[in-house]
Amino acid sequence: MSNYLVITGASKGIGKTTVALFIKQGWQVINISRSQCDVAGVKQFTIDLSQAGWQQQHSEPLVNAITAADQLCLVHNAAAFAKDHIQTLAVDDYRQILEVNLVAPIVLNQLLLPKMKPGSSIIYMGSTLSEKAVANTASYVISKHGVAGMMKATCQDLAGKGIHTCCICPGFTETEMLLQHIGDDKDVLENVKQMSAAGRLIEPQEIAEVIWFAANHSVINGSVLHANLGQIDR
Repeated sequence: MSNYLVITGASKGIGKTTVALFIKQGWQVINISRSQCDVAGVKQFTIDLSQAGWQQQHSEPLVNAITAADQLCLVHNAAAFAKDHIQTLAVDDYRQILEVNLVAPIVLNQLLLPKMKPGSSIIYMGSTLSEKAVANTASYVISKHGVAGMMKATCQDLAGKGIHTCCICPGFTETEMLLQHIGDDKDVLENVKQMSAAGRLIEPQEIAEVIWFAANHSVINGSVLHANLGQIDR
């Protein structure tokens, strides 16, 4: 049986850790991102998902790459993040965020679903901001709410096809994106750690293992899975 993972944005962070886990389990792995994933054994498609129309060049090679898959797990992991405000959010910047966070998953679904057999899965990576909001992250909050809605629509529209879906919402995970957002402020980092009941950041490996579980357990179909160590609301 040939098992394939297709994942976006796996050059670092949760995505890269997920690639390594699936390869260790004997899966064929395809990464779609602007930057190369340096995990041995991964097949790379260098694509900028923020650019509308990218599929015109890459559709055929992508579909050809997964034709042998008996079980295909498609993980929508890539995400664009910006600090912005609802009053001053530039429309062009907003469109680019949506291209990555909401349009690219639709394009990939439509490309790959015709080749996905029963037992396959589509996993959306959401956020704690898929169900709540904080200030000065307007485009990210809006798009991550949309990701959760897309998953629910996927579940309903694929009923009876044997393809399951879920939306995994990590809490504060020790990734390049989070640390870059925080900067070098140790006090801010400590405050972020204390926003979980465990008093620490989540490790990317922990989220990768949730993705692995979701790919192999169809019972979670249609679920929003919170993986946040018990986030404390403030």
